[in-house]
Amino acid sequence: MSDDSSVRIVAGLRDWLATAEPGARLPSTRALAARYGAGPGTVQKALRTLTAQGLVETRPGVGAFVRAVRVARLQDYSWQTAALGSRRDPAPRLPASLRTTPNDVIALHSGYPARELLPERLVRAAFARAARAESAVGRPPAAGLPELQAWFAAELGEAAPVRVAPPAPGDVIIFPGSQSGLNSVFRALVGAGRPLLLESPTYWGAILAAAQAGVEVVPVPSGVAGPDPDELARAFERTGARACYVQPNFANPTGARWPPDVAGRVMDVVRRYGAFLIEDDWAHDFGISADVVPLAAQDDTGHVVYLRSLTKSVSPAVRVAGVVARGPARERILAATQAESLYVSGLLQAVALEVVTQPAWRTYRRGLRQQLAARRDLLAGALRDHVPSAHLEVPAGGLNLWVRLPEQTDVARLARDCEAAGVVVAPGDEWFPAEPTGPYLRLGYAGPAPGSFPEGARVIGEALAAQHSR
Repeated sequence: MSDDSSVRIVAGLRDWLATAEPGARLPSTRALAARYGAGPGTVQKALRTLTAQGLVETRPGVGAFVRAVRVARLQDYSWQTAALGSRRDPAPRLPASLRTTPNDVIALHSGYPARELLPERLVRAAFARAARAESAVGRPPAAGLPELQAWFAAELGEAAPVRVAPPAPGDVIIFPGSQSGLNSVFRALVGAGRPLLLESPTYWGAILAAAQAGVEVVPVPSGVAGPDPDELARAFERTGARACYVQPNFANPTGARWPPDVAGRVMDVVRRYGAFLIEDDWAHDFGISADVVPLAAQDDTGHVVYLRSLTKSVSPAVRVAGVVARGPARERILAATQAESLYVSGLLQAVALEVVTQPAWRTYRRGLRQQLAARRDLLAGALRDHVPSAHLEVPAGGLNLWVRLPEQTDVARLARDCEAAGVVVAPGDEWFPAEPTGPYLRLGYAGPAPGSFPEGARVIGEALAAQHSR
């Protein structure tokens, strides 16, 4: 029987439960199967759903019964105020891009690819194989499965010029996602109370990780061509910082991609000040009209610490990332992650390795490029048609558009008005480590229902026009 049959049984039983006395016994599975024309397995599934919803309780060997209604009472947790004391870590809230929304809204806020953009068949097959392997029950090494370490090292090494020594598998540490990697890297290489340079605007997760690590954030302005190397040098000189977090390829949220001359000058600055450049290659698999060339591939002196995540391109359920670091920095990062999480699930590592080493992985990435291009252009065209007062640069890769709105726009109010009309957007303020330099929206084109992009843009345009007409 289909899931629709189970849903039908749940709906029917909910109506019956609404009038039944608490403790009343439900008809037997056989009787319910006959009543609804369904199999016993479908009836059991419906009962499990009602049990999870707190409407039914089952007693093995006896039957299923209407659950007694628990009377809610006001809970007083005010005692915790004294126990917790004042907040010592005013970390930023999670951004709009992580919100889950009903299916009937137009979700332009999403920071994750829609399900149809993921290699679902590869992932499901990889889980089935990994479940039968040693990885399902064994404990992996602290730094990660050697085979997965080797894959991360080899991928980065493929982009290295002949004159640059490629990373070794032992230079790689596996993390449960890039957020965990950022937390460990910031704690290990910067430390609480010490300065860390961040591009502004930048990835909200880096801002959050910096707050959790207790580092002192130093914003450095960054535009469509990345940060000004001279401004970066002044920030190093003024603060004495020894680390800088950057996204040279398809930066989140701006989509910026550094030109080669900017990348070279930034590397010169980093070497001159004896600092670390923490490179977040979050969009490695999301190039559209340009390919990713990591800065780390051109450095074998240990200045670049490289972070590469597979979560968004493989599956949100497979939170796996690799950090490539050389020398003592690698040992400090490994010690930091061991103290936090000991090791990453061997099962998830095995799944990630299985997916990225299949021949179909390259085929999937080629198809993904085409799909992202179509979605990007559809959303950009809709915004030009319906929000002509906005300004945007079409990125060569990534998952979103960075949209500059007219001055004096109240972005928070605009987001509320759009959501009231069924369109969820992400206010750009969340991506600035300091005060925003203007009113922005970050709009994702990799989320669900690209056919709704024109309608979403129309709602944004009308809400913006209404705000500025007053």
